Amino acid sequence: MLKINRQTDYAVRVVLALAQRGEGTRLSTAEIQREMLIPKAFMPRIVAQLARKGLLATFPGRDGGLSLPRPASQITLRDVVEAFEGPILLSECLQVKGEDDCPFVSHCPVRSKWGRVQAAMLREMASISFEDLAKEALSVPLVVSSLA
Repeated sequence: MLKINRQTDYAVRVVLALAQRGEGTRLSTAEIQREMLIPKAFMPRIVAQLARKGLLATFPGRDGGLSLPRPASQITLRDVVEAFEGPILLSECLQVKGEDDCPFVSHCPVRSKWGRVQAAMLREMASISFEDLAKEALSVPLVVSSLA
């Protein structure tokens, strides 16, 4: 099954929470965690990875917090997913360089199709900005139900 991991999903939520507030807004990790239902144990790793990849700015101290380092229109879903998942590769055969790696590489009817599907997926993810997601989130109320 092809799916993103839980940490990636939470990272998307962190960036979305900041994008919804607008450029220049700072939020505390506790506020984002509470609002986006992210377990406390995940937040330090998510914040560190997003900051390391240049997708989050951190400010220490009493008036510190987290903010986006650039406009939400310039941060895409692909940016965040690849920051946590690494390069997206639909099939390992797309990494094959020559017949030493795969005897079918020069005449495989499936390889080119995998390439087209992957390119379409990457293109779509790169076209989805967090500005777009924030606008959409405002028009669709988030309903949180208790799982207790």
